[in-house]
Amino acid sequence: MALILNIETTSTNCSVSLSQEGEILVLKEDYNNQYSHAESLHVFIDELFKAANISPETIDAVAVSKGPGSYTGLRIGVSAAKGLCFALDKPLLAVSTLEALSHQVNNIEGKIVAMLDARRMEVYSAVFDSSHHQIRDIKAEVIDENSFSEYLQAGNVYFIGSGVDKAKTIITHPKAVFIENKLPSAKQMAKLAQSKFIKNDFEDVAYFEPYYLKDFILNRGV
Repeated sequence: MALILNIETTSTNCSVSLSQEGEILVLKEDYNNQYSHAESLHVFIDELFKAANISPETIDAVAVSKGPGSYTGLRIGVSAAKGLCFALDKPLLAVSTLEALSHQVNNIEGKIVAMLDARRMEVYSAVFDSSHHQIRDIKAEVIDENSFSEYLQAGNVYFIGSGVDKAKTIITHPKAVFIENKLPSAKQMAKLAQSKFIKNDFEDVAYFEPYYLKDFILNRGV
């Protein structure tokens, strides 16, 4: 009965959950447009354990959303996850941020584009089929009116994530469906983390690094 703490800090949503056998027991998140991770993350984790009436020592693993996403958010989330793993002597699981995000889109026919804002006209994105299998590598790309045209020509494409606000102003194809106001959440991490736990797909706590995708540039402010 694997009990896993899930941590998601790759966007403005500071989100944590406790899951057992892939099912959410408690979820705590701050779903807004401000970065509050440094102030909120450890408070949320403490509140999570209190709400579940569970001691941190009883968890079986810590899962962290590995990116891509906000450079600062990733560092905060991974640092917290590593600290807990060292302190509690628990294994570390790393879950793909965009894969977890794609799981917010269900019961559709077509493709899913999970995308996160990378500032200016750039996004971090990956493409998934309706069963959430990744069919295109993660890319940092500048979007224009022709972006994802090969998928749009074949059928409906569902866009989700913080990159949607910019994408919907540029991509005008009639098969484009924009799912607004959705961010990565620790809720969708549960089943993915459970799958990795069963496979013993653990990370090296000492050497694990987030998937930044791009080098941090100070004037980008992410």
